[in-house]
Amino acid sequence: MAQIPKMQPSFYEVIQSRRLRPGALFAFVFLVILYTTVHHQDNIISAGGVPPTTPTTTTTTTDRPIASPLPGDVSVQHHHDGADWSRFAYIQYVTNAHYLCNAVMMFESLHRLGSKADRVMLHPSDMSADDNQLLRKARDEYRVKLVPIIVHSKPTADTTWAESFTKLLAFNQTDYDRVLHLDSDAVLLQPMDELFLLPPCPVAMPRAYWLYPDVQILSSQLMLVQPSAAEFQRVMDRTSAGGADDYDMEIVNYLYKDSAMVLPHRPYDLLTRTFWEEKTRAKYLGNDWEEWDPVAAYNEAKFLHFSDWPVPKPWIQTAAADRTREETQPACVEGVNGKPENCAGRDLWNGFYEEFRTRRQHICESGNKYHSRSI
Repeated sequence: MAQIPKMQPSFYEVIQSRRLRPGALFAFVFLVILYTTVHHQDNIISAGGVPPTTPTTTTTTTDRPIASPLPGDVSVQHHHDGADWSRFAYIQYVTNAHYLCNAVMMFESLHRLGSKADRVMLHPSDMSADDNQLLRKARDEYRVKLVPIIVHSKPTADTTWAESFTKLLAFNQTDYDRVLHLDSDAVLLQPMDELFLLPPCPVAMPRAYWLYPDVQILSSQLMLVQPSAAEFQRVMDRTSAGGADDYDMEIVNYLYKDSAMVLPHRPYDLLTRTFWEEKTRAKYLGNDWEEWDPVAAYNEAKFLHFSDWPVPKPWIQTAAADRTREETQPACVEGVNGKPENCAGRDLWNGFYEEFRTRRQHICESGNKYHSRSI
């Protein structure tokens, strides 16, 4: 298999360049307390029931070091040896060919990073023969369970988001104790299995930090869901009652904004626009003492979501898209005391797009051995 070019700077260089934060001592004390608490909770969770599914065996190695959590990080930093991973699943929904490729790319990342949980893809039952080739690749190479569905949509003028209601089917995947939905127009940078072992709750999501404080809502880009018939019925009832402009994000916030477990956006939800939009940087940091460091932000992130309007999504490759990207890219920081300018933020941001396109071509567009086979 061809080697995918690494993005600059390398992961090793990223780790080497990290600076010790002023809050390091506080973070250490916080983590000791957190470890004790969730380790006890894990013993409680592990005693639960097991759905009738077959465990998936994957590699447990990763090519990207795990960043140290910051104060407020609820990630579970302890041994997972006692967990029954067949009770949990990463879930992707697919409504068209573009997002099918993105979903397969996400499953490739989970496979490469050694995720232990099951992998489930909800896809239209009437996909084309070419799309079926990618479905087979997901099943055979990345051990994805394929679930054909009728795509759920709602009459609206905004066709881009109309079919996003399909992600709400995560609430109906009752073969699992917990499922983690990740939007596929994104990049998984580090394993996230620890989220499955958090204390029980119907749903957990990060805040949409880029909208705070004016709009205080949760982000549906990442949803940790405890499926149940009752919760799914609530979601579907609200979907039917909602207005033409109520999409998945509005639905889940209407139902869960005041009751959901809130996941820290650091490290679980980093928007790419944070690298070039100053006001979003301040909201991402969440404090007035920490300086923006693009390398450190990248190094701590586990989930990176492409959101750079007016820049098109990375799979849209046109001359106009390239011009817009060039006009929007982060500015270099002027050097002081004779030092050269620092373009780390620009290099990282452009690298996100370039690596996504390279991986997309490698995973979805290269020669496919499944041409003559049926699912």
